[in-house]
Amino acid sequence: MYQALYRKWRPKVFSDVIGQGHITETLQKQVAEGRTSHAYLFTGTRGTGKTTCAKILAKAVNCEQPINGDPCCRCPSCVGIESGSFLDVVELDAASNNGVDHVRALRDEAIYSPAYVKKRVYIVDEVHMLSTAAFNALLKILEEPPEHLMFILATTELHKVPATILSRCQRYSFKRILPGEIAARLAYVAKQEGIDLTADGAELLSRLADGALRDGLSLLDQCAGNGGRVDGAAVLDVLGLAGNLQTAQLLECVLRRDAAAALLLLHSLYTGGKDVGAVLGELSTLVRDLLLRRTAPEGGAGLLSGGYDDATLDRLARDVPGSRLLHLASTLQKTTAELYASVNRRTDAELCILRLCDESLSGDLTALEARIARLEEALAGGQMIRAAVTQSVAAAKVPAPETIAEKPAAKPASMQRAEDRPPWDEPPLPEEPPIPEERGERVFDIPAEPTPVKVPQPEPAKEPTPEPVKTPAPAPVTATPAMGGDWWKTLAERCKGRLPPMYRVFLDMCRGALEGDLLTVYAPDDMTLGRLDNDRVRGVLTEEAANAAGITVRLTFRVGEVKQAPPEKNLENLLKFGSQFDNIEIK
Repeated sequence: MYQALYRKWRPKVFSDVIGQGHITETLQKQVAEGRTSHAYLFTGTRGTGKTTCAKILAKAVNCEQPINGDPCCRCPSCVGIESGSFLDVVELDAASNNGVDHVRALRDEAIYSPAYVKKRVYIVDEVHMLSTAAFNALLKILEEPPEHLMFILATTELHKVPATILSRCQRYSFKRILPGEIAARLAYVAKQEGIDLTADGAELLSRLADGALRDGLSLLDQCAGNGGRVDGAAVLDVLGLAGNLQTAQLLECVLRRDAAAALLLLHSLYTGGKDVGAVLGELSTLVRDLLLRRTAPEGGAGLLSGGYDDATLDRLARDVPGSRLLHLASTLQKTTAELYASVNRRTDAELCILRLCDESLSGDLTALEARIARLEEALAGGQMIRAAVTQSVAAAKVPAPETIAEKPAAKPASMQRAEDRPPWDEPPLPEEPPIPEERGERVFDIPAEPTPVKVPQPEPAKEPTPEPVKTPAPAPVTATPAMGGDWWKTLAERCKGRLPPMYRVFLDMCRGALEGDLLTVYAPDDMTLGRLDNDRVRGVLTEEAANAAGITVRLTFRVGEVKQAPPEKNLENLLKFGSQFDNIEIK
């Protein structure tokens, strides 16, 4: 009769136990010196050797000819315990015998001396499943047992065992077995069984075992059922898993937000017989590797699954922020946990892929953060493009015909006047007090390009005094609809030639006023103000206004009507504004 590999190759002595040397050496020394305890508690994850060590310890304390603390496996006691014919060594399952009546029956028969061996041993598996009353019934005999009695308790959930039980036992914690040790054991068993197991197949099985040697042997037994060669491809095909290459391709589609390609790849895996839960699990493992590699690039190599090379991990993690890796990991974990209760696993997996590709579909704070991040990226990209375009336009710009004038020849630095010197040779001017911003307006200082306009100098009435004369500030120029409507209309027409049609209609609805170096644009309502108050419109308005006025112009937007000036002031400002264009030389 065929026997499963994990039962056939269960260790018979302490030296055969893999990956638990810190426990087996201690137990072996206690048996050899005759210093064994009356109660042991073995804790750890599944498939790490708890029950196996309990049986070996039961044989060792009853062996007639022990060898350095190991059972000989040849004496009648070892043979009887191994075959289960001796009733003095009892293995109980606390999951099905968890009542207080079962513990009372155990306590009543435990007082009798063993019939065939030196010690009566009770191995209680999954002891955390006992009820509170059963634990209380076990306390007295566990604290003061007869000399011939030994308890070996095993559990996978230590936190459920009462402290009163823990204080009466010697506790040993079984750790997960390393993938390398599992792979070596699988290769040895495969060689003994005549199974053609390749190195990549053993490595893949060891990773899928997740630290449990029993799981690794069960998977090897399942893959060897085909009778052929057991390599990595065969393991993936038999177990219905996606390969590392396909998982990396799926994650690459997710990272570049290509939802269509990701869904098509998931569909091909599903139609190929792959389980969607296993696919999401492998995707979660890969994201975990990327996150751990990002968090601990040097010391975290031992934490990785080992299924992906460094080049693949570096390529996938390039330009991916840690916040997105956290979102991917949490979404995959949540979906994988909910798949067990799902009525349509494929649909849930597809919805998970869509949420991974677009965080805005999550409907939580992650969606809001993703939208803000996209707006920031778009804004940064738009500013770079706008700066490049402005620089190109400024380099290729040709002055308008009415502003072209003869440029004077360059003068030596000693003969240059203050107005002819380059700006970097001039001493810094004191900063002007900032203009307070009113509600609904923004003021921006944008330097305008110098316009070569000749302003006629007044005839001196007398000889100038030798005292230095301070250059007066330019006279304020005011343009309002009452007197400067034509000026604003001309300025608006020039701006509309450089703006898209969507801004031209709103610009016609506005009026402008130029007071000194401040250009105020009055909008009829908040909607019009919101459409025009952007970098593109501000740049065009300030540039055209500066070209027309010949001075540096600041810009502000307001909602309301233009303030009317008295007729005398309008006439005076109109004469001042028009005098700047009297002597323009046109070639």
